[in-house]
Amino acid sequence: MISKVAVLGLGKVGHLVAELLADTGFEVVGVDSKPYDSTHVPGVPIANTEVVDVREAEPLKELLSTVDAVVTCLPYQLNILVAEVAAKTETHYFDLTEDVPTTQRIRELAETASTVMAPQCGLAPGFIGIVGADLASRFETCRSLWMRVGALPQHPTGLLGYAFNWSPEGVVNEYLNDCEIIEDGIHKWVSSMQRKETVFINGNELEAFTTSGGLGTICETYLGKIDNIDYKTIRYPGHVELMNFFFNELLLRKQRKLAGEILTHAKPPVDEDVVLVHVSAEGEKRKKLFRDEFVRSYLPKEILGANRTAIAWTTATSISAIVEMVASGALTNTGFIKQEEIGFAPFLETQNGSRYLTEF
Repeated sequence: MISKVAVLGLGKVGHLVAELLADTGFEVVGVDSKPYDSTHVPGVPIANTEVVDVREAEPLKELLSTVDAVVTCLPYQLNILVAEVAAKTETHYFDLTEDVPTTQRIRELAETASTVMAPQCGLAPGFIGIVGADLASRFETCRSLWMRVGALPQHPTGLLGYAFNWSPEGVVNEYLNDCEIIEDGIHKWVSSMQRKETVFINGNELEAFTTSGGLGTICETYLGKIDNIDYKTIRYPGHVELMNFFFNELLLRKQRKLAGEILTHAKPPVDEDVVLVHVSAEGEKRKKLFRDEFVRSYLPKEILGANRTAIAWTTATSISAIVEMVASGALTNTGFIKQEEIGFAPFLETQNGSRYLTEF
C-alpha cells in the first residue's frame, strides 16, 4: 500500500511531482535542504514540508520511517544513500537517475528489499524505454531499436543552441560517461558524443549523438533478442562539435563541476522549451520487413494552474505515473522495476501518464 509519499528536492521537477501526487490523492510531504519558499516555484503550494539533511542517514531514516514511499528528485550522487535507507525502512523507492553506477547499486539493494526499488523513472531513461519496448513488441522479430530524445530551447541562440533546463551534473555526466549499445548482437560500451547522425522532426534538421544512461536496463533485457540498440541525444546542428572541443580540447572533462558551472552560467534555463522524442524499430511482421516510429514534440503546458516547462512536466508526470501504477497494483510491489517491463497502454491510462496523450 502507498498512501503517504515523501518527495525529496523541491526544484521545478520535484515541486511538480509533489503537486501531481497530491492531486492524484496521495498524502505528500515535500523535503528540501532549506526552508520551503513557495514564491520561487509556480503552482500549488505544498501543504506539508520538512527540512532534512539528505546527506545523513539518521535524519533520512527518521523521515522514511513515517512514509510509504520516497520519490527522489535529487542530484544523482545523493540517491544511493536514500536508496540504502529506504531498503532498511521498507519504503518504496523511486528516482530519476540516469547514472549507471547508481542504478547498479540500487539493483543490488533490490535483491533483498521487501519493497519496490525503481530508479530511472523520468524521461530518458524512463518514458523512452516504455515506448521503445512497446514498439519492439509489435514485431515477430525485431532487428533494431533506436531511441533519441532532446530537451531544447524552442528559440535557440548562439553557436551551442542550448539552455540548461536540466541538472548540469546530469548533462555533464551524460556527455562524458561511456554509452551502452548492442551492435550486431554484441553488447558494447562506446564513447559518448560520437556516432553523430542527422534527424528530422517536423521538417527541422537536427543532430543526434551517443550519450550515457538513456537506455537504462534495455541492453540487458534485449541482448540476444534484438541485434542493434542504441540511445542518442538530440541537439541543434553543430552542438556536439563544440561540446567535444569544450570537454576534450580544453580538458574540462577533468573538471566536471567547473564545466557544469561554466555551461549553466553561459546557457541559463528558458521557459519556452521543447522535448523531442524519436523512437524507431525495424523488424519482421508476417514475414515482411517493416519500420514503426513514435515521433513527438512536447511543448510547455498549463498543469494545476501554472505553466510548466516541457522537460519539467514530461519528467514529473512519468515518475508520478509509475508511483500510481505501483500503488494500484498495476506493477509489482517488490524488487527492481525495469522501465521496459512497464506496459505503455496501462501507463497512459494513469491520471498522470495520460498527460502524454497531448501531442504538438
